[in-house]
Amino acid sequence: MCLNLSAATAERRTPAMRLKGAQAAIICLLTLSAVQGQDGWSVTYTSTQICALKGSTVDIHCTYTYPSRVNGNVTVVEKAVWFTKMKGDEHVDVGTEAEFAGRVQYQCDNKDCTLRITDLRESDSAEYKFRFVTNQPGGKYSGSPGVTLSVTAVQGQDGWSVTYTSTQICALKGSTVDIRCTYTYPSRVNGNVTVVEKALWFTKMKGDEHVDVRTEAEFAGRVQYHCDNKDCTLRITDLRESDSAEYTFRFVTNHPGGKYAGSPGVTLSVTVLQAQVIKTWPTLYPTWKKVTCQSGCRLPDPHSYVWYQNEVNIDRKESSFEKYFGYTDSISCAVKGYEKLPSPSVCVDDQTCNRVSYTSRSICALKGSSVDISCIYSHTHPAVSKFWFSPERSHQQQHRSHPEDLRKDSHYAGRVEVIETERGRSTLRIRDLTERDSAEYHFKFKTQSVEWKRSLPGTTLTVTALQVKVSRIISVHQTQTEAELKCESSCSPAGRLSYVWFKNGQKNTTQQTSAYTDYFNPGDNISCAFSGYEDYRSVHVLKLPSVSVSPSGEIVEGSSVTLMCRTHADPAAKNTLYKGNQILPLTPEGIYNFTSISSEDRGIYECKTEDQLSVSLFIDVQYAPKLPSVSVSPSGELVEGSSVTLTCSSDANPAANYTWYKEDDNSAKASGQNFIITDVRPEHSGSYYCEAQNTRGRHNSTSHHLTVVTGKSIIVQNIIRLTSVVLMLIPLLLVILWMRKKKPLSSTAESNELMETMEVRVR
Repeated sequence: MCLNLSAATAERRTPAMRLKGAQAAIICLLTLSAVQGQDGWSVTYTSTQICALKGSTVDIHCTYTYPSRVNGNVTVVEKAVWFTKMKGDEHVDVGTEAEFAGRVQYQCDNKDCTLRITDLRESDSAEYKFRFVTNQPGGKYSGSPGVTLSVTAVQGQDGWSVTYTSTQICALKGSTVDIRCTYTYPSRVNGNVTVVEKALWFTKMKGDEHVDVRTEAEFAGRVQYHCDNKDCTLRITDLRESDSAEYTFRFVTNHPGGKYAGSPGVTLSVTVLQAQVIKTWPTLYPTWKKVTCQSGCRLPDPHSYVWYQNEVNIDRKESSFEKYFGYTDSISCAVKGYEKLPSPSVCVDDQTCNRVSYTSRSICALKGSSVDISCIYSHTHPAVSKFWFSPERSHQQQHRSHPEDLRKDSHYAGRVEVIETERGRSTLRIRDLTERDSAEYHFKFKTQSVEWKRSLPGTTLTVTALQVKVSRIISVHQTQTEAELKCESSCSPAGRLSYVWFKNGQKNTTQQTSAYTDYFNPGDNISCAFSGYEDYRSVHVLKLPSVSVSPSGEIVEGSSVTLMCRTHADPAAKNTLYKGNQILPLTPEGIYNFTSISSEDRGIYECKTEDQLSVSLFIDVQYAPKLPSVSVSPSGELVEGSSVTLTCSSDANPAANYTWYKEDDNSAKASGQNFIITDVRPEHSGSYYCEAQNTRGRHNSTSHHLTVVTGKSIIVQNIIRLTSVVLMLIPLLLVILWMRKKKPLSSTAESNELMETMEVRVR
């Protein structure tokens, strides 16, 4: 038996990264093996070598045989296990190992047994053996060697991949779940650096589009992304059973076709707890019962439980236990750490007991609408009183220990009623909801023998109002602005919902997500609603920032200019005007005045609203040329026949045109920024200047003198220089000769003196 496990779907289509739709990872060695014992005892594995993908599910299957009778006694299989390790002489059942908690199942029947392991991990790689134990003395048998399982991680082609931390998640309704993955991609494709431009989680498609869960109405206010450094986590709060789905991660890069989705994704199962009472009859004690806490899927281990008897915490931590109960007792359970998400209370006995169970633990409702909060209750004696209350309201009114009937609370005056259309069911209806109605609501009853007090959570109501916000401005045109709007709320009503958008009262039939992109005019009336709740839509006059300049047209240096930074449809809105990092002071009307605008004021001005939306305007200030500067290359005297370049530069807007002149000569010598003389002659000697001119004026540079020397002049100059050098050297030469002549004379005199001294000493 081979395993065909689907790996991540590749969406890339570039020649350098060509992949087919979905790749199949089939890696297994198939060997039929019979471990044959004596006298008809055997275990036969369908495959002894299996390779499977991390996160997938694998079935390890075997058949086994044993003698029908031993010494005349019928053989009965008392125990069958799969194991990978021993503890002393004991074979450790994989179903009891912590690392396999919630991930293994046995499917055994009629000498056929399959071990199923879900959400495979690389640590699951091992040799799995089957063992069965019968009622016969020594009637035990293990199939050895067993099945070798190798688990490998999902890897896309060419370095593209998505790997999920877990592919099967079970979570409680009302709780929070994190779905996490890591992903890889080549650092470069065809020499170009790879940049991730978009990353999202999705559960559905709309045409060819992957619908980002953040834009879906049923997830409003409940989803967050935490993505960084090739790691992305989807967090969903206040889980609903309708959230059960397969969640897939997808990222898009800057390369053509550089898109990748990790498929199959992560299967999320949202479950509720149920307390179940199991009869243990026949017994002498009818109230001795076994209770167990069950869920629709296997919750992650390790965890312990919390039990409530008549809504009072009892000291039990196991998932099931047996004890004595009273005839009127009710029982409820919760997972430790999730005490606010208990199971509905059930009667221990089949008869009526004292209990209250709420239809919903949390409800989201729209401001201005009505809501029904319901519960099922029962009591063993006639009720003396019963009513709905809110602990928050009782606390505010300093009646925390004595809850007050909401019908007597002035805050709810004329807005609440209690409906009981059937026995044992009560509904609190609140109309014209306000955000102050957000609270936890409880039902209370009192009989002659018992007062049912609040200890377990009731129903939490969240009242929300939809809001339209401008998330980004895409482009600004003369009369319209292209922008992306978002419909936001803190929660959403239950059910599969979509968004409905209205523009100036007209319904938009194409936009069904929380994002709406379009061209808008100042003052457009935009609103959004949940489908089915159109009467409670938001109302929003589009407030887009604008920046304008007066007068329009060309702006000339020295003129008076007015810059206006305002918000359409809200003149009182507080905006900020920036030039670079500098904040410019605005009048209360959003005006900034330039009494005499200068060339330094030229640049980009940004008008930003309080919610950080901004638009920009470039102010172009025109001015006459500033004083031009002239540079000459090469500098110094020019030799006849060489070349020279004169360059003229001037700050001007619009750009200046240049003309070259020679002093005492009214005719232009050249035009353009550079004046090049390729064959310099003596007549080029003289002073030159440039004129810079534009539509706003003209300005002349200072003069620059050029000196040109001919070849004869150079010879004469060289002779003069040589003569000067010779004349300077003659005195120096005479001094040297005189010094040399003086030195021998001095030496002779010194010698005579020495001889005379010696003669005196001899005498």
